[in-house]
Amino acid sequence: MATAQDTSGAGDADERPFIDTALVRDLLDRQFPQWSGLALTPVVPGGSDHVIHRLGDELAVRLPRHSGAIGQAEKERDRLPGLAPRLPLAVPVPVAVGRPGLGYPWPWAVTRWLGGEVATVEGLGDSVETARELAAFLRALQAVDPHRAGPAEVRETLADRDAATRAAIARAADAFDAGATTALWDAALAAPAWPGPPVLCHGDFHTGNLLTTDGRLSAVIDFGSLGAGDPAVDLMIAFTLLSPRCATVFRAALGVDDATWLRGRGWALTSGLIAYTAYAAESPRIAEATTRQIRAALARPGDDGVRDAHPV
Repeated sequence: MATAQDTSGAGDADERPFIDTALVRDLLDRQFPQWSGLALTPVVPGGSDHVIHRLGDELAVRLPRHSGAIGQAEKERDRLPGLAPRLPLAVPVPVAVGRPGLGYPWPWAVTRWLGGEVATVEGLGDSVETARELAAFLRALQAVDPHRAGPAEVRETLADRDAATRAAIARAADAFDAGATTALWDAALAAPAWPGPPVLCHGDFHTGNLLTTDGRLSAVIDFGSLGAGDPAVDLMIAFTLLSPRCATVFRAALGVDDATWLRGRGWALTSGLIAYTAYAAESPRIAEATTRQIRAALARPGDDGVRDAHPV
């Protein structure tokens, strides 16, 4: 019988249990024996937040890697069935939520398998059609009542991330100019706040959470950060995927004002820096992606032809 092992020490606030295919198989067989005959295949690379296995031809199993990802299984089960029909791209369809067991400490999920490839800058970064499709997805998401299918979690704000961001700026000073990153961060914090009511936000809208089929966008995944808040958080896709030309198209299609765009640059900066300092040393793939994201935020793609009230 396989059991999970905590590789970071018992009681650690960010414990990272060891998860292998044998453990996933045992959890499935004990809790969902109806799927015991289906093949179980690791998905490599998985996500930074989840270990993912394909189960048969139509299902996927996702186990959180760390404590920061717990709660996603229940959130997607409760929210995505109501959201899916209202969105122009496919989203994961929850099938079951597993319980902790065999030493593994958190709930985990079985969802419908979404085929396709992870979106890449090389494949879609200079696609005007992609820029417009991303804007259409966000418009549809923001049009949904945040309280549909239950109370919406209130998302964190830029100010909530101030201490962590400044610490990341200091840790990454050898890679990114601390003066430039601090200036952008200060300007984003000082930008006028979102004047309207909170809207529904994906919250982790970056290249790694988009799937493509036959060279076109087909799905959006990983809704663990879904919540109501400032729509600027979802502008980070302009800095993780799109070329400057297409970022301008994306911004125009959404009708984003100067202050919101500046806050969006702040979100791209903070998420990029924090991911860079956490994962770059162990993952060249994440190092490359977050470096591009940070540099794009500093370079202001999407500002072409638009007067920015905050000339950072």
